[in-house]
Amino acid sequence: MDTMTRTAETRTMEKTGQDRPSAMMARPGSARMRDLTPAQRRAVMFAQQQVIAARAAKKAKDERQAALTRMWRQVDGELDAETAASTRPQSAAASRELSLREAIGLVLRELRTRDRKTLREVSEKAGVSLGYLSEVERGQKEASSELLSSIAESLGVGTPQMLRMVADRLEAADMR
Repeated sequence: MDTMTRTAETRTMEKTGQDRPSAMMARPGSARMRDLTPAQRRAVMFAQQQVIAARAAKKAKDERQAALTRMWRQVDGELDAETAASTRPQSAAASRELSLREAIGLVLRELRTRDRKTLREVSEKAGVSLGYLSEVERGQKEASSELLSSIAESLGVGTPQMLRMVADRLEAADMR
């Protein structure tokens, strides 16, 4: 009779939402699981599987985010190294004049990497082919004013602001 009373008290605690020790979790083969119907057992097992799957998905998401963070830190480090290299004084033989086309490309690439956007994202938003945008950034192609305006807009800056940045870049190159 004492066992029946404890079982009834346990069920009452469960229904009222009172604190239960973690040892009372439903485990296959435990007394609590034996009291369940087959449909209830399946529901408990399904819920436990869902929790396990959610934990695995969260872990995978956290790992992807950590990998992206490491990648961006590495890219930022490379950009810092490039910036440091470009600001170093160069010998007269090694220095050369920066063309407008190259200055535009450098500014566009800086804007894109600062916002951590990919070439694909910018090209789709600006309506420019991926290869063409890449060539513009490398200073190999000259873009029309309409395309430059579209690219600047997709990077979140106005055309005048982007052109001022290009002018500043050219001035800095002339002072070397």
